[in-house]
Formats: sequence, structure tokens, C-alpha cells
Amino acid sequence: MLSQEKPVHWRLLTTHEIASKEQARRCIDGYRQRWHIEQMFRTLKRQGLDVESSQLEQAGRLQKLVVLAASATVHTLQLTLAREGHNTRPASDCFDEQEQALLGDVNPTLEGKTQKQKNPHTPASLAWAAWIVARLGGWKGYASERKPGPITMLGGLQALAQIHRGWTLARGIG
Repeated sequence: MLSQEKPVHWRLLTTHEIASKEQARRCIDGYRQRWHIEQMFRTLKRQGLDVESSQLEQAGRLQKLVVLAASATVHTLQLTLAREGHNTRPASDCFDEQEQALLGDVNPTLEGKTQKQKNPHTPASLAWAAWIVARLGGWKGYASERKPGPITMLGGLQALAQIHRGWTLARGIG
């Protein structure tokens, strides 16, 4: 924050009874968790997978589409939450061994020459994979740039799927 800027004063209006700091913390945490739900719907809907534009008419088929889209959305949000490297989750949470090998092959092609342009995360961690996917989604990788969100991660996952198809064909795997 620049020194001449005034700090933001937030107020959370709630109907929950708040009689202690602990109750206030729980209430704030509940609202903070709600943001993840909003991001999930954003990724499922128009800005992301656009399941609303489906022309499926049979309920069973629409349910299958939504289940597949929800699975992709969960992976997208896992990567978004892991991007900072604050946890030690492994890349295997989202990627199988073959996909992890592909990520390892793709990573050097996305890194720059300086240390600031290198993937800063432990190889095979979910944060390492998130960095790669974000770069594939169009994120430039600079600290001064806005952090990659779910739409960038979704674009990166879609790009990775295309690369994976070519990679498996070239190796005679697919």
C-alpha cells in the first residue's frame, strides 16, 4: 500500500450473534469460505466452462455434464488455492504420473533466464504444477502482475490437455 493511501475499513454485516472475538473469527471465516463457492460457480458458468449454454435436454445427460464440469472446476480451484505454495500438497492431488512427467517436460519451456522467471516451487508439488498451468493459461509469472485466478487456471488446464494429447501421441502412449 502506498503511504498516502488511507487503509480500507471493512465492516461485515451479519445476522449471527457476535459476543466474542472467537465468534467473530468463525463468522468471518464462514464468509471467507463462501468466496470459494462463488469462484466455483464463476468457473462453472459463463466465464469458465459455460455449462449454462448446454443444449442437452435430458436430465441424466445434463447431470453427467455438470458432474464432469464440477470435477474440472475442483481441479481448477485446487490449483488456484495452491498457487502461493503455502501448503505441501503433492501434484498427484490433481495429476497422474504421466501428466506429472509432462509437467516436468513443459516447465523448462515456460521459465525465463533469470531466477525471478523460474518456477519457485518444489518440483512435484501442487504449487509447482499450479505455476506451470498458470503460465500455460497466459499468466506472465511476474510478482508485480495480478495473481492467476480460476479462469487463468482453467485456460491453462485446457492448454495442458492439448499438449498432453500431442505428447502421448509422439511417445506412442495414446
